[in-house]
Amino acid sequence: MLNTAAETRDAVDVAVAVLRDAEGRILLTQRRADAHQGGLWEFPGGKRENGESIAAALARELREELAIELKSHAQLLIVEHDYGDKRVRLDVHLVHEFSGDPVPCEGQPMRWVSVQELAEYAFPKANLPIVERLRAIASRDS
Repeated sequence: MLNTAAETRDAVDVAVAVLRDAEGRILLTQRRADAHQGGLWEFPGGKRENGESIAAALARELREELAIELKSHAQLLIVEHDYGDKRVRLDVHLVHEFSGDPVPCEGQPMRWVSVQELAEYAFPKANLPIVERLRAIASRDS
């Protein structure tokens, strides 16, 4: 049987961070209009480079995008999604501790939102399982 293009192309490995502030709000950033899934809101992070661990990619992306230093984190979930033109594998981590105050170093819009407010934002489809997991955690903890 022949493989389709979707079956043979590699997924892009992405390190994703869920950051919460002291009030439990979650940090979102907006994708550049000219980027894949441009204009949609997402959780900070980015592509893992060749030979880089997910933890190293997460730390690098947070430093580059938000000027913060990752202190502690734990894996929350892995999401695999095929957009048709691109496959992604999101390795999502809940950040327990970081130093510094997040600032949008790349000029991207940034917002702290409550878990309830996540429903008001448009996300790439690959991010929807993250939103669902955060809602489940919030309802369990309340």
